[in-house]
Amino acid sequence: MSFFGLGKLAGIGKQKQASTPSSGTSKNQLPLFLRKNFALSHLVKGSFKGVVQQPKYTDLNEWLSINTFEFFNLINMFYGVITEFCTINECPIMSAGPNTEYTWSDTQRKTIKLAAPQYIDYVLSQIQTMLDDERMFPTKIGADFPKDIRATLIVIYRHLFRVLAHMYWSHYVELLNLKIEGHVNSLFAHFISFAKEFDLLDRKDMAPMSDLIIFYEQQGIIVS
Repeated sequence: MSFFGLGKLAGIGKQKQASTPSSGTSKNQLPLFLRKNFALSHLVKGSFKGVVQQPKYTDLNEWLSINTFEFFNLINMFYGVITEFCTINECPIMSAGPNTEYTWSDTQRKTIKLAAPQYIDYVLSQIQTMLDDERMFPTKIGADFPKDIRATLIVIYRHLFRVLAHMYWSHYVELLNLKIEGHVNSLFAHFISFAKEFDLLDRKDMAPMSDLIIFYEQQGIIVS
């Protein structure tokens, strides 16, 4: 399924205004990922519309699940590449730009501020647990998906988006230095295209990356 050739959450984070700007981006400075020469670095040329559409004779929940597994694995992999740069000292808050900070809610609904690597570890670990749960994502022939699978997917996509948004805002320099910005840009465009196709992210969720999404829509890469 992948063009790369690679193979219920306890905490639902809240989004609010951050108290400090992300490193490397001043108030009047255009983020690197919005500069045209970097933004247009892609492995896939053209629109992702055809890639994300549900194939004929394919069960919708199966299609959603297969793609969710793939997005999780790819996002987990690319974040793993830059984990040495995403530390408690370098990323003391889980942010996505100068105006967005994410907080974690524990099982008692208590809001907790976490450093980015801690927050992301919580997110990825719990999503992995969910994906491995046969009751949520059955793999046996004839097994039914739970009736609330869509609500579960919405939570997963919201959190995966936050990981991607943090990578763009706080670690795009590292992505450029590793020469993998084309891979991550294509992954992001594919992810957003899929989420929009099946209404898995709302506009508020996507706000920290709205400028890049609009740019890709203007370029015909993401088609609403």
